[in-house]
Amino acid sequence: MLNGASKRVAVLVETDDSWGREVVESIARYAHENHWTLLICPRDAQHRLRLPTRWKGDGAIVSLRDSALQRHVKAAGVPAVDVSIQMPEDRWLGRVATDDDARAAMAFEHFQSRHFEHFACYSPPLGRYSHDRALAFQRVAQKAGYSCEIFTSPRNRQVGWDGNQALVAAWLKSLPRPLAVFAADPYPARQLIEICQLEGVRIPDDIAVLSGDTDDLLCNIASPRISSVELACHKIGRSACEMLRTIMEGGPVPQQPVLIPPLRVIARHSTEILAVEDRDLAQIVQYIRDRAAEGIRVSDILRAFPISRRSLEQRFRNILGRSPAEEIRRTRLQHARKLLVETDLSVAEIATASGVCSGAQLASAFRRYLGIRPSALREGR
Repeated sequence: MLNGASKRVAVLVETDDSWGREVVESIARYAHENHWTLLICPRDAQHRLRLPTRWKGDGAIVSLRDSALQRHVKAAGVPAVDVSIQMPEDRWLGRVATDDDARAAMAFEHFQSRHFEHFACYSPPLGRYSHDRALAFQRVAQKAGYSCEIFTSPRNRQVGWDGNQALVAAWLKSLPRPLAVFAADPYPARQLIEICQLEGVRIPDDIAVLSGDTDDLLCNIASPRISSVELACHKIGRSACEMLRTIMEGGPVPQQPVLIPPLRVIARHSTEILAVEDRDLAQIVQYIRDRAAEGIRVSDILRAFPISRRSLEQRFRNILGRSPAEEIRRTRLQHARKLLVETDLSVAEIATASGVCSGAQLASAFRRYLGIRPSALREGR
């Protein structure tokens, strides 16, 4: 309890998607632990998120999506933390959000692991964040030596669904295949897949689609289901609470945002393909993905497929840029990462379930190859 009294905190975060609900859930958990009283999603007569005129609170956690809400919160004169960074920075406002560069790097690595060489971003005008995410992905691709086209709808005129379909279809026809497309979030990702289906474009054979955010409903009802970057929503919510607490206690407003890296890529059918012409190699990679957690070695691959070790090593190096042993290790770490996020198993148990000798060896591999501690993933759940 702060200063012996309950703090009254308003939460102006939309809960119409998985991201918002998980952020608010984390805020509510922190509030319960610290005896805060929350006012969640208050709205005015126009159904806009707004603080009630008579509300006398101590602070607010907000997702600022427009300048009107930003001015409204500022006029309330209470400490506030923004969890979206969609609006220009303001010195009175604390900020916590997903690290866009880390998100882009994770998405690009996912596509690279499937050996894509052609990249694009689908970035219709959904707000500033859509273009920012696309630019971050483009920077990562260009830094790796690849070009990356960004689709943007005309902003000077209204374009309906039919008009947008024609624009997107023409854009896609101008790009090489197989193509890896990064979409800002599940809404444009789903829209892109629907347009591809109408145009006879195969997902993921011709175009693989990855969403920069996860929404359980949208990603799973789409056909095919959409691969997505899973964000550390609960860590964002908790970090915002911790920052707000410091400000409410008289501490300074941080002038730099706290950026939270995403948790992982959830691979679904929209990216389930290896973009190589060597079908034999694709079968071997699928074999590794199916059995890496069983503790297989390169010798098991040689027994399962009619190929010499020299040829196996050469084809992996020439086409994928890594050895069979590196592919096995990479797949095991992906499996372990999944279990860390989705289960409460101990690190030792996850090591066993992922084909790794011990928890200590798994922790060492995480630090060496992923640059994080296993526990850091669980902190973001």
